Amino acid sequence: MKQHRRTAGLNKEDIMEQYKQEFIDFMIASDVLKFGDFTLKSGRKSPFFMNAGAYVTGTQLARLGEYYAKAIHETYGDDFDVLFGPAYKGIPISVVTAVAYAKLYGKEVRYCSDRKEEKDHGADKGGFLGSKLKDGDRVIMIEDVTTSGKSMEETVPKVRGAADVTIVGLMVSLNRMEVGLGGKVSALEEIKERYGFPTSAIVSMADVVEHLYNKECEGKVVIDDALKAAIDKYYAEYGVKNA
Repeated sequence: MKQHRRTAGLNKEDIMEQYKQEFIDFMIASDVLKFGDFTLKSGRKSPFFMNAGAYVTGTQLARLGEYYAKAIHETYGDDFDVLFGPAYKGIPISVVTAVAYAKLYGKEVRYCSDRKEEKDHGADKGGFLGSKLKDGDRVIMIEDVTTSGKSMEETVPKVRGAADVTIVGLMVSLNRMEVGLGGKVSALEEIKERYGFPTSAIVSMADVVEHLYNKECEGKVVIDDALKAAIDKYYAEYGVKNA
């Protein structure tokens, strides 16, 4: 992959490509994106696995929020009020992204998350953490990765039931580019079709393979010929056709 210099002549597409490369390197360095032999919740055997729970330090979380903020800014713009992160992994992502948005773009956005179990006491009782949703709010859903769309199935009705809101879109870290529960289109596309709002990812697995295949990252080649063959085999079985 060609390398881009940081110059005033870079166009928007070049800047986004460079930032995606940096995010992929960041996931590898943070031990969030792993390669090997993994069994997913769906039962599929996958040669790669993403665990956003591995972002554990202040520096890692601050950088994660900045990547999400940049992706949201580039994809959806700034006309929104709330970042909603489904419990549990979506909670810290929504918080650090709200902080990053204020830092990078000078815009105050609120964070909100759902509780797995409704709280029945105290001043903050109810089914949500953070800001209350209000009529007229424009909401961006935010989470780590979507394989089956289960979290959206659980949380979209909660969000729409809490107030008369508009869901602007969904942003995830990684588009796995495999078929969803329906077996025809990706999980992200299924969410778009089912709930009627756009979906996007900071990077896709195609971006990851393009950037890492037979190239060094953190002092080693992450995706060699053998791993590339395993990834190709996985997508031959589970990948979205004609994607």
